[in-house]
Amino acid sequence: MSSRTDTLERLAPLWAEPSASTRWVIWHRGAGEPLVFDREFNMPVDVELDVDEAVLREVVRRMRAAGAPETDAYPGRPCG
Repeated sequence: MSSRTDTLERLAPLWAEPSASTRWVIWHRGAGEPLVFDREFNMPVDVELDVDEAVLREVVRRMRAAGAPETDAYPGRPCG
């Protein structure tokens, strides 16, 4: 199995059917840069640091296909 396939399998929960409220959100930061945001931990998911751009695009594509919400506004809780 390739490392890309392994990575996609590891990230599969990001587009799985939610059991309760939506945990992961596609957050659009400036310049059209999408990030996956984890509402439970109140922080971006560390997708970009260990995968290439093609894998990140595939993760976001699968999240969109599964109906994950998208927002331009900060999707988390206030810190502190």
